[in-house]
Amino acid sequence: VQLQASGGGLVQAGGSLRLACVASGRTFNIYARGWFCQAPGKGREFVAATSWSQGTTVYADSVRGRFTISRDDAKNTVYLQMNSLKPEDTGVYYCAAGRLVKVDKSSYDYWGQGTQVTVSS
Repeated sequence: VQLQASGGGLVQAGGSLRLACVASGRTFNIYARGWFCQAPGKGREFVAATSWSQGTTVYADSVRGRFTISRDDAKNTVYLQMNSLKPEDTGVYYCAAGRLVKVDKSSYDYWGQGTQVTVSS
């Protein structure tokens, strides 16, 4: 399975961005899709995840109410709509795929290359 993330960029605080992650290859066993963020000097932290058909969706407390994760399984694509962005949201955003919807990054088997999000104050 290969994951390709896109949509990052530079935005002012209060602005919005929409990230996308397309999966290709043997995707039939991918149940969970998620997003993680790695801020400068920090580890990769959970942002949001959703199951196939969005039966289960989980958000980090820091983004709940501002970010929305969604997926289009027909297109093998997961999205992260980020609104009301804050400077502390700055980091490299990685998409991930795996079998279980978990906040623990070790639960995910496949990772995309990351896309940079920079929020200026």
